[in-house]
Amino acid sequence: MVADIAADAAADEIAIEACGSLAIITLNRPRALNALNTAMRRKLAAAFPRFARDPQIYAVAVQSASDKVFSAGGDVRELVRWGREDAEMARRAFAEEYSLNWLHECFSKPTISLIDGPVMGSGVGITFYGTHRVGGRGYRFAMPETGIGLFPDVGTAWMLSRLPGGMGLYLGLTGRSIGPADAYALGLLTHCIPAERFAEIKAALIDTWPVDPLLDERHTDFGAPELTRYADLIARCFAAGSVEEIIDRLESTAGPDRAWAQCVVQDLRARSPLSLKVTHRHLRDARALDLRQTLQVDYRLACRFLEGHDFYEGVRAALIDKDASPKWRPARLEDVTSAMVDDYFAPMGAAELVLPTRQEMQAARI
Repeated sequence: MVADIAADAAADEIAIEACGSLAIITLNRPRALNALNTAMRRKLAAAFPRFARDPQIYAVAVQSASDKVFSAGGDVRELVRWGREDAEMARRAFAEEYSLNWLHECFSKPTISLIDGPVMGSGVGITFYGTHRVGGRGYRFAMPETGIGLFPDVGTAWMLSRLPGGMGLYLGLTGRSIGPADAYALGLLTHCIPAERFAEIKAALIDTWPVDPLLDERHTDFGAPELTRYADLIARCFAAGSVEEIIDRLESTAGPDRAWAQCVVQDLRARSPLSLKVTHRHLRDARALDLRQTLQVDYRLACRFLEGHDFYEGVRAALIDKDASPKWRPARLEDVTSAMVDDYFAPMGAAELVLPTRQEMQAARI
């Protein structure tokens, strides 16, 4: 009965239709800012193998029914409830999400995400691994997980770790958002196109127009990246070997950038100290990992956060009581020891998430 209710909800909250040679996925959960829940992810996981095997489907478009938000992330209320009441279900939800991210990465047909509005967390996870990511003027990217006692997951450590000049650590630790010009400059977007033109893009894809020239011809200059001014400062500060040293370098900033650096320090100090240190290590380690390996480490970390305190406290303070006053444990960066961080990364033996290899996914015609 519960599964039937969830399936019915997903049918309303995410629509999938075939129009000519285009499959269109529409997120339609506006009251929850298109937060992805497990039922929605399961519907996506079932759809992509069908798209791969359907000779009539040339490409897939992912969009939002709302013109205000693409996706605010995952349904963390659902995860918190399961974490407290059914730990196995919570772990399974993370495993299914990371398996879906890997499915997107291995999918064999063009996938075009049409994003105008905020895209965060799980919303990044269902868009970044497609072949084309189109941002409108309202596009805002963020991975704000350290603010709710978690870490940037859905494989984004792999992506963030490869951004130039410390930008990945800056975005992953602070959770700050960036607009389309910055995202395009960093490679998070493949194209910047005003949202008014999304309809004509879909119309052309329905008629099987080649994707690259279609998008290239409509790409628009949205202006200079906002972070260019602070690029050198970010590179210097976020190259530090520890979160404490990052903060020290920011606090020692003088001159016209001092006020901006102090605001970044305030953002960092408001976040879970444990999440910051786990994220710092995860993003540095991910430089030597591929995406599949990163997702498998994500699962290890997610399970450990489910067993801890800060994730539940962060969601309480941000989304339930909304008092914006989380009581982190430990409360100070200097009290988060290397041993604590090591415990989060420790192997889980038979409980590890093991994803199929890319070759195995391709053999299954995904």
